[in-house]
Amino acid sequence: MAPFSFFRQPSKRLEPASSVLFISSGGLGDTVLLAQIFKRFRAVAGSQEKISLLLRKDAAKMSFLFSNDIDIEAVDYDRFQKSGKYRNETCKRLYERNFRCVVSLDYLRHPKLDEVLAKACSASETIAMEPRTWVKYDKLLLQNREIYDRLYDSGPVHLDKVVRWSRFADWLTVRKEPLHKLGLPGNSKPEPVNLPRPTIVFVPFSAVKEKQSLPELFVSIIDMVLEGNGGFDFVVVGAPGDLAKNPSFQSVLKLANVYFDDSSFEDLAPVLCAADLVVAVDTATMHLAAALGTPTLCLASAAYINEIVPYAPEISPDNVHFIFENMECAGCLGDCHLPPENGMYPCVARLDLSMVLAKVKGLLNKSERR
Repeated sequence: MAPFSFFRQPSKRLEPASSVLFISSGGLGDTVLLAQIFKRFRAVAGSQEKISLLLRKDAAKMSFLFSNDIDIEAVDYDRFQKSGKYRNETCKRLYERNFRCVVSLDYLRHPKLDEVLAKACSASETIAMEPRTWVKYDKLLLQNREIYDRLYDSGPVHLDKVVRWSRFADWLTVRKEPLHKLGLPGNSKPEPVNLPRPTIVFVPFSAVKEKQSLPELFVSIIDMVLEGNGGFDFVVVGAPGDLAKNPSFQSVLKLANVYFDDSSFEDLAPVLCAADLVVAVDTATMHLAAALGTPTLCLASAAYINEIVPYAPEISPDNVHFIFENMECAGCLGDCHLPPENGMYPCVARLDLSMVLAKVKGLLNKSERR
């Protein structure tokens, strides 16, 4: 099926084109990063134009990070791909919005998903970056170049995502700005909750199980912290169902002063703001904690080196720290060709526990109760 064969534009729109739509097809973590730089793109819209942001339905759980004047359009990508009725309804709704300009913020684009959405808008101007090559879809991506009025060459394949967006914003707005350290402005942060005791938040779960460190690592952190100071609480955060999928983590939950929290991201944010330290695998919650200014230690894989984690030095804030094992295959984007080690990616399995414990101890010594 040709990527647009299912959609036929309705009759001519009567109202003049207005407003700008940005399309971002990244996941939750990408959306946290985008929220910290989105102001750079606002100049694309005229002073009286409204701004809309199209997100994947799952990523829209982070929409609370954007200012209230941004209209969020959430699209269920899985349903869009499988249901012709939903595709047509979504495309018709976007067409009727009559956007003056559509900007794709994605370097990696799917010719039958986000590019269909861009095409459906039939905007006066449609802009994007040159797409990342994708062997399976390169032919369609080449055909789909006709969708765009302008395409920007954003640089090499391996480039920090925020740096890439910054370059794109410079080009779009014809306004070069220096790179800034990541972080949400103070007025975008929620008030921290009042925690009764010093608190460390653990984020041990990932949708990709091979990115998770073993529960023994977190038990070792708890033992070390309590040996020096018995007054800490520990909060293990995850999605509903994470404990059922990871029964081995009951060894962490059964310890004294350890609690589980499966709150939504918006409800969890005030807890993260109040925490003394967040220790996390590479997840959206890690990006959220870092954006909120909380001391954050990321136990990272090597899969996204030079693209997402660790952050590029010029944008990395002082509150976030990364421990990772570099590999010859770094930057694989999770397409690991090596056999798992103890159920983990080799780069995760080889993280040095003594280095993790030393870093946690050092960060707690620096942390001040807020």
